[in-house]
Amino acid sequence: MSRRAIRLSAVLLAAVLIAAACGDDSDSTAAPGTAAAPATSEVPTTAAETTPTTEAEAPAEETVPPAQEEALGTVVDVAVGSGSFPTLVAVVQAAGLVEVLSGDGPFTVLAPTEEAFAAALAALDVTAEDLLADTELLAAVLTYHVLPVEAPAEVVVSLDGQSVATVNGAEIAISVDGSTVMVNDATVIATDIAASNGVIHVIDTVLLPPPSE
Repeated sequence: MSRRAIRLSAVLLAAVLIAAACGDDSDSTAAPGTAAAPATSEVPTTAAETTPTTEAEAPAEETVPPAQEEALGTVVDVAVGSGSFPTLVAVVQAAGLVEVLSGDGPFTVLAPTEEAFAAALAALDVTAEDLLADTELLAAVLTYHVLPVEAPAEVVVSLDGQSVATVNGAEIAISVDGSTVMVNDATVIATDIAASNGVIHVIDTVLLPPPSE
């Protein structure tokens, strides 16, 4: 072999060896995507974040005890307790109607004021003692002030121009003019005094039932 051919062969062999060496280096480097998973950027969860809030740590719920309201009494109890209707209470007692008006009801009581009773006694020309002694008259007058239903103010005003039967059996006439409510010739001056078995409305005139036929 000529010297020139030998030299060319040596150059080619060197090139092959260099290429082989480069190939080994590239094989030893992990291809993208096949290397060990890179470290994540997650921040380690702290104990404070992983520990659930204990019952002791939770804020205590604020509890407000329910209001303790007194149980309402009957219409008789409410009339007695108010202290505003001593004559009415005396009439109820004298007529023997305490037990009736302490029943389940419901009732609507039209309660005359003390001034109304005084005016009625003067008009009838009798004393309170005379009135209380006449139990038959008392019962007739008193039951004419009681409706056998519970009729709060909103119901009463809806009855404008109508007549309503009382426990007496006779009827009363209701009329409404603006904010003024009349029952026969009496004006309603206070409404919706609540009781356990009904409601009380205050009137300024004693109602006298029509003569029985």
